[in-house]
Amino acid sequence: MLAQLIAYLNSNSGALTVIFTAVVTISTVAYAVLTRSLVSETKKMREVQTEPRIEIVLKPLDFAINIVRLHVRNIGLGPARNVSFTSKVSAGGEGAEKLLGEFNKANFLKNGLKYFGPGHELHSGYTQITKDFDVKVASVLVYGVEYESISGKKYDDQITIDISELKGMNQFGKPNLYAIAQSIEVIQKEFSHVVSGFKKIHADVYTAEDRDKEEAEERKYIEKMKETKEIS
Repeated sequence: MLAQLIAYLNSNSGALTVIFTAVVTISTVAYAVLTRSLVSETKKMREVQTEPRIEIVLKPLDFAINIVRLHVRNIGLGPARNVSFTSKVSAGGEGAEKLLGEFNKANFLKNGLKYFGPGHELHSGYTQITKDFDVKVASVLVYGVEYESISGKKYDDQITIDISELKGMNQFGKPNLYAIAQSIEVIQKEFSHVVSGFKKIHADVYTAEDRDKEEAEERKYIEKMKETKEIS
């Protein structure tokens, strides 16, 4: 059997060599494709870790839902550099132009930012939405944001702010964090008054003499009760 196998391999060595070479070639190509895919994924992950992403959203204040402003935040993992803003009215006419002017009172919306770190948040000017409500909720604003990452990659985003999204919003009671902050402020104020002497703590002092006097009165009362019981 062994001699026959060796003879078979010798007589078909050329074909076996071709098959083996084909298998090695296919394996090499598959490995190269896999390696390229892994390199591409690694590159994308590295870009994500250094990529900035700026968002602009409309939010009311926690303690006053009728006052709204724009919240500009870098939600990416990397810092943004050379940030510039442009703004225009998409719908709403003169009322929207006035609203845009109220938001753009924040200086950074006019002059931009040299550096905007990840997680950093800034606020625009504010407006009282209940004043000229119908005019303001009909406004649609568009902000353009241009910036670049630390690697030099440039970004150009268009963000639409539709004020009508505020219709139907309600708030019951005070937000928990705001209520806690107010309570702490009151406690701090009262404590400061005590420390500064503006207010004095009223305290009843119970001394050893008071205890002796109280014990003597109790003994006197017990003796009196005994005498009354004996007489009866």
